[in-house]
Parts: sequence; structure tokens; C-alpha cells
Amino acid sequence: MVKTKFIFVTGGVLSSLGKGITSASIATILKQSGFNVSMLKIDPYLNVDPGTMSPLEHGEVFVTADGAETDLDLGNYERFIDKTLTAKNSFTTGQVYQSVIRREREGGYLGKTIQVIPHVVDEIKARIYKAAEDNDFLIIELGGTVGDIEGLPFMESIRAMRHELPKSHTMNIHVSLVPYIKAAGELKTKPTQHSVQELRRIGITPHLLVCRTEKPLPKNLKDKLALSCDVDKSAVIEAGDAQSIYQVPLHFIKEGILTPLSDHLNVKLKPNMEKWDTLVKNILVPQDEVTIAFVGKYLDLKESYKSLIEALIHAGAHLNTKVNITWCDSQRIEDCGAYEVIGNADGILVAGGFGHRGVLGKLEAIKYARENKIPYLGICLGMQLAIIEYARNILGIEKANSIEFDPETSEPIIYLIDEFIDQSGNKQVRTHKSPMGGTMRLGEYPFEPLKGSKLQKAYGKEEVYYERHRHRYEANPAYKERLEAAGMIITGQSNGLIEAVEIKDHPWFVGVQFHPEFTSHLETPNPIILEFVKQANQSH
Repeated sequence: MVKTKFIFVTGGVLSSLGKGITSASIATILKQSGFNVSMLKIDPYLNVDPGTMSPLEHGEVFVTADGAETDLDLGNYERFIDKTLTAKNSFTTGQVYQSVIRREREGGYLGKTIQVIPHVVDEIKARIYKAAEDNDFLIIELGGTVGDIEGLPFMESIRAMRHELPKSHTMNIHVSLVPYIKAAGELKTKPTQHSVQELRRIGITPHLLVCRTEKPLPKNLKDKLALSCDVDKSAVIEAGDAQSIYQVPLHFIKEGILTPLSDHLNVKLKPNMEKWDTLVKNILVPQDEVTIAFVGKYLDLKESYKSLIEALIHAGAHLNTKVNITWCDSQRIEDCGAYEVIGNADGILVAGGFGHRGVLGKLEAIKYARENKIPYLGICLGMQLAIIEYARNILGIEKANSIEFDPETSEPIIYLIDEFIDQSGNKQVRTHKSPMGGTMRLGEYPFEPLKGSKLQKAYGKEEVYYERHRHRYEANPAYKERLEAAGMIITGQSNGLIEAVEIKDHPWFVGVQFHPEFTSHLETPNPIILEFVKQANQSH
């Protein structure tokens, strides 16, 4: 007997309505009520994962602890429910069909004709049940919009699960748009009615409606929606635009979401939102403020830095400080000089990225932070460039470079190691010609902070900490002695690989090879990002 209760979240009318935030907010309410909660994202596209998609196509790729490249919604889930998710908390149509076809090729279906029903649907259900193990609740978000061809096998799985489980064990929540038509001065319910009709035609009846709207929904419109969509009056929840995504669980509680949730799921809900409420107040009305120059190249698309932006917000919430991000295009620094672009910043952040476009501008920003004693945090490429800048300008190695930018460089400060031990303890071999995805160091790896370092001060007294990676190239230990003799200290290592560097005679200059933003949650901010914001705040 499955003890987990399942909440399915679907979307109607159009995409980008906030299904992910809705799902995460409901999960937060259940978690703060003392339940063990997990989440699952189903993406109906045929890519096996978003790892090879352009950030312009799909926003950031979020990396789980076990090295899965997933949709950025998984990042939101972790940030809201303060929990580490894994590869089983996300799957795509591509993965489902890959499994079914592999099994058919191996004779696993005993010569049967393979069909969407039952074979594909059974594979989907098996993955949903697997993600539910050991949890009181699993919230499942189905990407896309009701009526999409790609979504139909998933809808069928949701419908089938309702028959396999007791009534109070499955709940369908539908997020839909109630648009405001300016010319008529009216909110319109028809798009939501049509969306629910489509859902019911497939055989799914929603138990709760979350209505995305720019204007408050009057009671008579809520009643009209309840009647036309066949849901209880208490189960029509208004979701207006919020100043911060972290306000949404609080808004839902105010809207009375606890009643339909506890009635349908047959549970008592008493969420303790005190700490959450304080952190949200600190985000909305902070005491201090600080300006961080965010130097990067995908700046048109803020979604490609989603986790990092959120991590800065978490740090600000815990320090009661507003973090103002100044977006600094590294190519503009090349054209106008560092002072012109980042001169007013309290802290300078150079984030990760691939490719050599904009690298000179990033090197200029790093030099500016180093020479002017401005708190600096370099992440991934930001650490590698900090080492290159130091080697060129302090050690005088003019040709210091990364083989990512010049495969033939005579001074490979950043290089591609031939082999390393991956997470499973297996030896991975990478060469310059290996396929992109297969050669990455992906997921969680241990590192040891050097005693007395700024890294250790941020993280604490434990011997070993874990952070997540997504990169191909490594800092070359052959240059370690020369760097350290000149004042750049290696302060974090992982099985001989360089994980962190600091400059000895600088108030706060830290570069890390990992991506600390992936482990930052609203309730537990990442230590090194928290320390960076604190240092920037003290410096102004």
C-alpha cells in the first residue's frame, strides 16, 4: 500500500504562469506543517535532459547533488523546501521513451506490441512512484500546457493513478490565467473555463484552481469559476503578482488554501511560517543595502544565472540587507574600462560561463578588484580567470592562459586533466575531443578548506564540505608553488584538484571552482555567498 499522497500541478492557457512557484509554495506549506515532502518535475520535451540546451532556450541548467543536469524548476524546489533532490526528481519524455525502447530491444516486453498505453504510461507511473518513496507527499509539476500533444501520456498517467489510489491520496491542482482586458475594464474567466474543459475531456477533474491575475478577483468571479469549473468555492485561490517569489506561500495561506488542501487530502495543516515570514520581511524592507557588480556575458537572459541571483537574495535576507545587482557586460568593460562600468560596486562577482567571448573584460574586472582591495568572489570560470590574471600580472607569465581559449598555449594555467575519479569512484577520461556533456565534472564533490583561510571562516570547522560542479577544465597544480610564493594561496582541495584560491594581502578575495549557488536555500544560505555579501556590506 502506497502511503504517499500525490498532488499533481498542471497549467492552462499559456506557459510561464508560475506552476513551479505554485508547486514549491504548496510543498513549503506542507513541509512547514511537519510533513516529509518531495517534488518531481516532468518535462514533456524530447531532449533527454536540458544539459545541451542553450541558456537562451531554457534558462539555467540546474545540477543536482548526484550530477543530473535538470530544469531550473528543480532549483526553485530545493530553495523552497530546503532539501537536496536527485536525478529521480526530474524526468523528460526523452528519458521515458529511451527506457521503453531499451527495454523492448532487450526483450523485456516478451515480444508484445509496444504502445503508449500501457507501456509508456506504466514507465511514467513507475518513475512517479519511485520519486515518492519514503515521503508523506509528492508534488508533481507537469511542464507545458493542457492540450499539448506531448503532455497526453502524462495526463493519462495522472488519470490512471487516481484509480489505483484512495480518493484522498491524489489531488489535481490547475494553474490558469484570468486575464484583465483593459479596453473592457474586465477580468475574463473564459480562458480558465476552456482550459478546465480540456482537462476534463482528458478525464481529469481539478480539485483546486490557482488563478494567476494582475487584478484582485472579486468574490462573484470566484463563485462563477467554482460553479463553471465544478470545484468548491473555497478551492478557487487567487495568485496575484508578488514582489518576491518567497511571499507566495504566505499569500496562499491568506487566501485560505489550507481549507481545500486539508479537506481533500484528509490531513491537519498548521504551518509554522514564523522564520519564513521574517526572512521575507527582510527581503521586502531590509535595513541595509549593498551593490554587487555582477560581471558576465549572458546578461540579456537573467534566467541563465537564476540560482546565483536567488543565492544573493538568500544571503541578503539573512543579513537584513538589500543586494542591488549591477549587471556589467564584460564586453563593455573591454570597451570602456573597469572603473567606468564597476567603479561604484561594494563587491565584484565574476560568474561561471563557457567560451572565450568577454574574457578580457572579466580579467579587467578581476584586476580592478585585486588592485583596489574590493571584496571579490569568482565562481568556476571566475576562479580560473583570477588565477590567469594573477599569473600574468604578478608572476609575469605573459602567456598564461586556459586551453579552453588556446588549445596550444605554452603556459596552460587552466588545463584539461586526462583522468579524474568521478562521483561513483570510477575513473573518467577526458580529452580535448571528448563530447561536451560526457567530460564534465558534474554534481557534488568533497573539498577540504585550509585551516585559518577565509574559506574555512565562511564554512566552519568541519574537515570536509560538499559543493556541486559543472565544468570541464581544472586549475593546473604545476603552478601551485609559484602562485603561493607570490601570495595567491590554494585554500581548498578535492583529491588533489584545486577547489579554491585566495589572495593573502587582500581584505577578501576568494575564487571557488564549484558552484556554491546550487546549494543555497532561503532558510539555509550558502556560506561563501553569505560571507561575500557580508564583506561587501562592511566595505562600503
